Amino acid sequence: MTTNPILLGVNIDHSATLRQARYREYPQTCGGIVEPDPLAVALLAEQAGADGITVHLREDRRHIQERDVLRIRESIRTRLNLEMACTDEMLSFALQVKPDSVCLVPENRAEVSTEGGLDVVGQRDRVAKIADAMAGAGIAVSLFIDPEEAQVEVAAELQCPYIELHTGAFANAWHNVGLRRQEFTRLCLAASVADDAGIKVNAGHGINYINVAEVRKIPHLYELNIGHSILCRSILTGIDESVREMKRLMNYGC
Repeated sequence: MTTNPILLGVNIDHSATLRQARYREYPQTCGGIVEPDPLAVALLAEQAGADGITVHLREDRRHIQERDVLRIRESIRTRLNLEMACTDEMLSFALQVKPDSVCLVPENRAEVSTEGGLDVVGQRDRVAKIADAMAGAGIAVSLFIDPEEAQVEVAAELQCPYIELHTGAFANAWHNVGLRRQEFTRLCLAASVADDAGIKVNAGHGINYINVAEVRKIPHLYELNIGHSILCRSILTGIDESVREMKRLMNYGC
């Protein structure tokens, strides 16, 4: 288990999902009758102790919109992490916005949420092009990958300063103790390989208020990116309490 406090990046995408459910065809993204405003959610999360705000501008614009990203970039005081597909369109947008960091992720229009890690081994040239452009603009690059040694090794070869380990398989195996242990071991091994290569280790996907007690034991963790569970809890307790409780659980005893 890490001895340093683990940072929390709050993904606010699904606040925009709720907005788009009613106001997808509306001519504006905020103000007037349009609600909720993702920027307001980001600011509240920040005030509650979030160390960064994460948004994912998808190709189909199912939740976060370009204007959301620009407004958040101008308004928050913490770090903005932009999740993005490895496309020329997103490369151009990221260079315009200049977030503090980008996390390169796979994207499939049919998926409800990101279902797996980016195949860095199979898409090395494409990933390298995006990563080099980001680095040249002073934007930190993270690769959202499955906990596989080969994927980590390519991330190291591309000199990416961060990876984000996909914890979805672990989360989905929660009620299967044997499989859960197997997935946890994979995460630990991948994290150790990354640390040995000088890469900072983030993790995300499917992390909630129960399984975070085990996730936090993955070695060398730098930051967790969590969205769905925090926003679900916020319906009952408010965003302030949901962020504070997650941070407490992430670093219990520190």
